[in-house]
Amino acid sequence: MEWIDSALVMRVGRFREADLWVRLLTPGQGLITAFAFGASKSRRRFTGCLDLFNLIRTRASTSRNGLFLNLQEATLLEGPECLRADWQRQGLAANCVRFVEALGVPPDGAAAAFALTRDLLALLENASAPPALTPFFFRFRLASDQGYAPDLTLCSHCGRPLDQAEDAWFLVAEGVTRCAGCRPRGGMTLPVSQEALDVLRKVQEYSPGLWGDFSVSPESGRQAGRLIDAFVRYHLGLEWSNGRFRRNR
Repeated sequence: MEWIDSALVMRVGRFREADLWVRLLTPGQGLITAFAFGASKSRRRFTGCLDLFNLIRTRASTSRNGLFLNLQEATLLEGPECLRADWQRQGLAANCVRFVEALGVPPDGAAAAFALTRDLLALLENASAPPALTPFFFRFRLASDQGYAPDLTLCSHCGRPLDQAEDAWFLVAEGVTRCAGCRPRGGMTLPVSQEALDVLRKVQEYSPGLWGDFSVSPESGRQAGRLIDAFVRYHLGLEWSNGRFRRNR
């Protein structure tokens, strides 16, 4: 089987002197790994294409024995410049890419994940000062797009709109939010301000290009970050440790 698709280069590694393996995120196939034989010496099929965070147009086929994908050729569509020259932006991008790899992207969620990741890289390339919370926002949005979205609009117990509540609490194990009057005693609950709820709802709704416009105080930012970390750790089984996301169960 052969296919042609756009792809974002998520990771590249060498496995023989002239050969590379490449992890790609595509809108049609999801997250895949393919082998580019002769890529490190090719001056025609892969020149300037297989660099991290590049957007490429690629042609791939299944090997004769059906065990792996063979990257036949690729054409560069877009390549970051500012992102590649700024180690802080690279760090933000790498954290987001590692989360994509750890979570995985099935074919039915591929188009949304591809669009989100492409927009995320555009934010890191073009924004004068990307938000420090960008990796947290990205985790929350990707998890939401892949079907793990918690409801941040209504109290899960009484149905009261949370924007009418003075205080709100996030129940980590249940993955729901409640007003102060319906907060249970015991269990893992996190306070979440109206400002934090507002910015998290906007992250779920708006593309990364607008994340830099969100105004959030340091305390509300910390609350949002703690909520996202706890949600991802408990419901997706992933936590960031020593430069990678690890399964905690």
